[in-house]
Amino acid sequence: MAKTKRSFFERLTGAVKLEEQDEERELEVKEDRKITKADVAEWEEKNEDGELAVDMHQTPSEIVIKTMVAGVRPEDLDISITRDTVTIKGKREGERMIQDEDYYHKELYWGSFSRTIVLPHEIEVEDAEASERHGLLILRLPKINKNRETKVRVKSAA
Repeated sequence: MAKTKRSFFERLTGAVKLEEQDEERELEVKEDRKITKADVAEWEEKNEDGELAVDMHQTPSEIVIKTMVAGVRPEDLDISITRDTVTIKGKREGERMIQDEDYYHKELYWGSFSRTIVLPHEIEVEDAEASERHGLLILRLPKINKNRETKVRVKSAA
């Protein structure tokens, strides 16, 4: 936006020329606008994954992560777990039979998504559990018990 030099009166009173005011309004409208088909196409072109929204809480013995994966088959989810991170990846396929011009609203996210979460405590990877019901994915991640002790027997090498 090319700014013209404002007159003394405009600077003194804070008045704005109508052209400048219209340009400012147009910028505000562009910043507040809804996502368009062109925005979605540009995003898909970049091949970016959508970010999965999650809730995470803890109990004394485990970390629990919940996320909505409605429309995704359990076998299409890829969950990778290390002692301190969890990565959830998947892809939600949209209906291909409906033409874009036939939509009134198209707000649901279709495409690939992922989320990597850094965990606040180390977990027992082998004991982690994942379940899905009615589109809600629940991960139960048992915390490592750092106070646990184990007795080790010494074997004779003779």
